[in-house]
Amino acid sequence: MTTIDEPRLQSDLDYRFQYLAEFMHFIPEDIRTIHHAATLLAPKVPALVNAVYEQLHEYDATWRHFLPTQPADKESLQRALENLDENHDVIKNRKEHLSRYLVTLVTKPYDGNMLKYLDMVGKIHTSKAGNPKTIIPLVQMNALLGFVSDVILRTIISLNLDRNEEIQTLRAFNKLLWIQNDLINRHYSN
Repeated sequence: MTTIDEPRLQSDLDYRFQYLAEFMHFIPEDIRTIHHAATLLAPKVPALVNAVYEQLHEYDATWRHFLPTQPADKESLQRALENLDENHDVIKNRKEHLSRYLVTLVTKPYDGNMLKYLDMVGKIHTSKAGNPKTIIPLVQMNALLGFVSDVILRTIISLNLDRNEEIQTLRAFNKLLWIQNDLINRHYSN
């Protein structure tokens, strides 16, 4: 039985990642599989991003977080939400961020810098980093990552890969996204 220093999981990002990776069997072969998928997924990134933003636009609870300032009364909020469409600079900027995130997942080495980046994805949506006035509730972050995961997995299935390659790719991304989920959620528990 492996002994885990549980308090260290909270304070040491590398240790936390190593534990999660070992526990989930997120192995170097999974990273190679994710990197191999880059050429297949790259042309699909714009459609992935659009699908995510169409879903976010479906709910006021998710879309309102893109407003620079959220009006206090419901009528003003509704009007502001109606004026915030996919052509707004804020949305264009956020779509670019998501595109870069997806490209980063499939192209960058999984080293200390990548761990810091994945960790910051969670932190930036809280008051601990980024705009302290823009705090995304955990339920919205979980809904978003769940949807992103589904879109990525559906896209992988649509590639018509050899069955073994498809299974390996699905499993690798599933493990990675669970690690990302942990690195988001950890910033909401402190």
